[in-house]
Amino acid sequence: MRRKNRSFDPGWGEKETKESPYTSRRVDEASAKPGQRRLAYFSSSPLLLRRLRARFRAKRAAIFRRIFPLTPDTRILDLGGSSGTHISAVLAGTDVDPSNCVIADVNRSALDKAEAKFGFRTVALSPRDSVLPFAAASFDIVFCSSVLEHVTFPGPEYWEVTDGRVFRDCAHVQQAKFAAEIRRIGSGYFVQVPYRHFPVETHTYLPFFQYLRRRYQVAMMKHKRFRWLRQVPPDFYLPTRTEFQAYFPEATIRFERVAGLVKSLIATKSSAGGGNST
Repeated sequence: MRRKNRSFDPGWGEKETKESPYTSRRVDEASAKPGQRRLAYFSSSPLLLRRLRARFRAKRAAIFRRIFPLTPDTRILDLGGSSGTHISAVLAGTDVDPSNCVIADVNRSALDKAEAKFGFRTVALSPRDSVLPFAAASFDIVFCSSVLEHVTFPGPEYWEVTDGRVFRDCAHVQQAKFAAEIRRIGSGYFVQVPYRHFPVETHTYLPFFQYLRRRYQVAMMKHKRFRWLRQVPPDFYLPTRTEFQAYFPEATIRFERVAGLVKSLIATKSSAGGGNST
């Protein structure tokens, strides 16, 4: 497959809204094997996932509040922030004025909720934009959680890209551009991504799924035998620590751990300059 020049397609916020003909959110209990039923229960249990997600988000929020001095005048952008629920929890109890917090996302209906529920300002983005619609240093902090790994191929092209090297190389280029935009518009930033070498791949909930060849990953997501999985489309590339540090060379890279294993990487830089101490 010959690689072409492509426009920048970040896929901001689409991780929560994208659907595909290969994605199913139901489990066929009659046809699933016992092991499949156990995994399906984990991946389709809203309560369990909400509790785990809330636990990790609370820890990230504590790190965020420790790193950044937050005042009523602090200007914050939540990039790919959907309905604003996450950043609202992060800022709870701080002095930040909601009118100084901007949610930028491709999902207009989610942005309407952010405005109505939290009073945040919103900006609708286009997935095809190569440059974010903000001037340099427009924000004191750019907050971006579990978005950068989806900055790869434009959808739905990622279903047809089965060459792992082509996908990886395109992801590197697009993620580097996305990171450069974050660094351009924010004096400081807080960027989190799932870690490539955590044993359980965080989008499919399958052990070591990220190490399969690209063609096998896509084939599994397409195959009717695996429709019971709560999957997102195969648009994600999980960066290594070295790749992530290269995207944010001046940042401090922090580790979010589970049972001693690194689950996520967090790049931080304060508006005062530097990554700050932990």
